[in-house]
Parts: sequence; structure tokens; C-alpha cells
Amino acid sequence: MTEPTPDANVSLRRITAKTVRAICNLSVSDNQKKFVAPNAVSIAQAYFSRNARFRAIYADGTPVGFVMLYEAPKRGTYYLWRFMIDARYQGRDYGRKALELVMKRVRKRPKAKALTLSVVKAENGAEAFYRRFGFNFTDKIEDGEHLMKLDL
Repeated sequence: MTEPTPDANVSLRRITAKTVRAICNLSVSDNQKKFVAPNAVSIAQAYFSRNARFRAIYADGTPVGFVMLYEAPKRGTYYLWRFMIDARYQGRDYGRKALELVMKRVRKRPKAKALTLSVVKAENGAEAFYRRFGFNFTDKIEDGEHLMKLDL
């Protein structure tokens, strides 16, 4: 596998029996591990939720991250449940490109008016990243995490 370049094409792909190990081996840096569950845990949770939709994030042919949405189209609920870029690939614009793909998908979904997510307010957290896309804090806190919302 070749190292992807910063201008690599970013895509969201199904995780298969052939790719699951590579996706489960992706990890954030040690100081970020308290902010996001390991991909193996996320995939396991997804199999027990009818509303979970998960994908691997690829830069050209290299897996670089993971994303999982909670989608309840009948209620118009769309929640970015998990989002991570492997520590080796952060700072290369792959996260921005992947989140843009997620937002594009959600905008096309039934009754989609907003995309929500939760963050831990902390140094090295993802708050600033999400703010650049227009996410703003709500007044809600769930499981110690602050909810952010993007009106679509």
C-alpha cells in the first residue's frame, strides 16, 4: 500500500471481511484516545443498532479513518456518532474532506434539518475542527459530552 498524498481522493467505503482488520487497527494519538472509542467497539455497537451506518474513510486506496452515523429518517434525526482519522494521517485534510462527504449525504436524507454530534470540551479536543464547519454548541450535555449542531 502506498502512502496517500495530501491531495488524495477521499471516499467513504463499506467495511468488509477483507478490510475490517485494517480499520480496527486505525487509532488516534494517545492524548486523543479519551475522546473516541476504538473502531472495533464502534463496529460492534453498530451491529446492535438498526440506526447505525458506518464506513471506512479512505485516501485513495489507503484506509485513514472511520465514521459512524446514527440515522432515524422518519424522525429526521442525524447524529455523527463516531468520527476519527488515524494519528498518522491527521493534518492532511482527510478529515475535512470526509466530513464534507458525510454532510453531503445527510443533506440528501429524508427530513434532514440538522446534523448533531457530541464533543468533550478539552485541550486536543475536536471542538475547533467542528466549529470550522459551522457546528455550534447547544445547551445540552449527554453522558458528559457537549452537543453541537449544524443546521442544514
